[in-house]
Amino acid sequence: MSRLAIPVSADELALGPADAPVTLIEYGDYECPYCGEAYPVLKAVQQAMGDRLRFVFRNFPLVEAHPHAGRAAEFAEAAASVGRFWEAHDMLYEHQDALDDASLLAYGRALGIDEAVLQAGFEGRFDAKIRHDFTSGVRSGVNGTPCLFINGHRYDGPREVDTLLAVLQQAAEMPA
Repeated sequence: MSRLAIPVSADELALGPADAPVTLIEYGDYECPYCGEAYPVLKAVQQAMGDRLRFVFRNFPLVEAHPHAGRAAEFAEAAASVGRFWEAHDMLYEHQDALDDASLLAYGRALGIDEAVLQAGFEGRFDAKIRHDFTSGVRSGVNGTPCLFINGHRYDGPREVDTLLAVLQQAAEMPA
């Protein structure tokens, strides 16, 4: 089992309390169909775990396989810069079939994100952050998406609600 090479920092995109007994990290690609399948599962386990779970998302766009993944990550990071990351994250996964520039700009308007902020993202303003996420994944042994880590240990088991929830609940009971 691989270990997470780069620990979660205070400035990362996270849902849930920093002192939650379980931290679940997803290395994801917004255009990846497997990430799309995992999205409702991850939402369900977040809901079920409540404050016992901190969920962290890290960008891992596989741009050779998914031509819109890089642009979608730029969109999400631009949204994060104005405090709208999670809304953007959800919108991207809920509209995976439309990640072209025109659609991303429309999503930005729907979320109330200034077009200049999005354009700055598309012109490379957040590329270093996306590269940092990607490199941290490579250093942690990520070779596809979605790739999950539970309390720093890679999880390669089934990605369905009941099994993942049982693993997370077990991790919550283990001493740190």
